[in-house]
Amino acid sequence: MRVFGYVRVSTLEQASNGDSLETQKAKILGYAMMQGWEEPEIFVEAGVSGSVPLADRPQGKALLEASAKGDIIITPKLDRMFRNASDALGTLEELKAQGTGLVMIDLGGDVTSNGISKLVFTILSAVAENERDRIRERIREVKRHLASQGVYGGGKIPFGYDVVDKQLVENPEQQKTLKAMIEARANGDSFRAIGEAHGMQAMTVKRILDRHIEKPVKS
Repeated sequence: MRVFGYVRVSTLEQASNGDSLETQKAKILGYAMMQGWEEPEIFVEAGVSGSVPLADRPQGKALLEASAKGDIIITPKLDRMFRNASDALGTLEELKAQGTGLVMIDLGGDVTSNGISKLVFTILSAVAENERDRIRERIREVKRHLASQGVYGGGKIPFGYDVVDKQLVENPEQQKTLKAMIEARANGDSFRAIGEAHGMQAMTVKRILDRHIEKPVKS
């Protein structure tokens, strides 16, 4: 039996003592020692967002390719390893089918070994996914607030604006187009018709106008 470990931090978390790479490694080594297992080979995923599925992360992919029947994988926490409930449960089923054990220290042990563990795993996976959704929504709210103050908060620049010294500044030509699209939509024109009039795809028009609803254009 071979023993593997998996740890991860995103860029913003690297300075966090609670979830630092060294803290996670120590938990894995301590658990393996208590079980009388060999020292794990630990796969370290540094600076990778939890929004990326395990199999699409460099070290996550390497871990899955290295593991085989009879092996054990240890990770300190659910959210260190998986993107969401679908990612977690899909990987769990694959590991269980090939006979690889998956130990989650925060869940108390091997989540592939019995029905109760899988039930807990399923519930906590859903909770973790919901929490990430809440975090993303808070980030969107912050960006909307910054935009309302004329501050560029990163990401795609809103149609109708340019960025000058980290401030959103109206682009005159795009503002004219934006106001024309708003008027056309108010008159009942479809997104497709508006797009054809301005050389845009219907979905692009919808995205622009949806953003306008969240942040009205300055008069």
